[in-house]
Amino acid sequence: MPDPPHAVDPVQLGAYFALIEVSDLLRHAIEQQLREDGDLTFVQFQVLMRLSRSPTGSHRMTDLADAIVHSRSGLTYQAGLLAKAGLVTRSPSPHDERSTTVTVTDAGRALIAQVLPGHEQVVSQMLFEPLSRDDARALAGLLEPVRDHMRAAPPRSATPRRRRGRSSSSRGGP
Repeated sequence: MPDPPHAVDPVQLGAYFALIEVSDLLRHAIEQQLREDGDLTFVQFQVLMRLSRSPTGSHRMTDLADAIVHSRSGLTYQAGLLAKAGLVTRSPSPHDERSTTVTVTDAGRALIAQVLPGHEQVVSQMLFEPLSRDDARALAGLLEPVRDHMRAAPPRSATPRRRRGRSSSSRGGP
């Protein structure tokens, strides 16, 4: 009996593993730099950057979780740590009382200004140093449609939450 066809051919599999390894190595270096320069986790950095780059300095927690691809509960925990450190504030959303809005503080903006030069240096050295400007453009051209394809799926916040302690068979599912 012949082997079933693979969904991913050897070239694609090689590209996948190269992408994963590059991503892991880069993230490790970035996490180390963020810890050393600002005592931040990567998720906390992402939160502060997203908020700092927002015209209002604020986002709904659910939207922020979707944007940085992090669980709602995990983001709630990280935002709590940032709030305790005075880097963000949390408040009920003015548009939906069930939602929470998180807003960057001046201290949060100052911390981003402190860690960003080192962050950019790590990214430059590790990711872009071996690439020409044309290579970087080509890389962006390759990754952007993949990102857009992945982002076209409903956001994670639209996915129903699983209830603990209940199996799919007790809900009538397969």
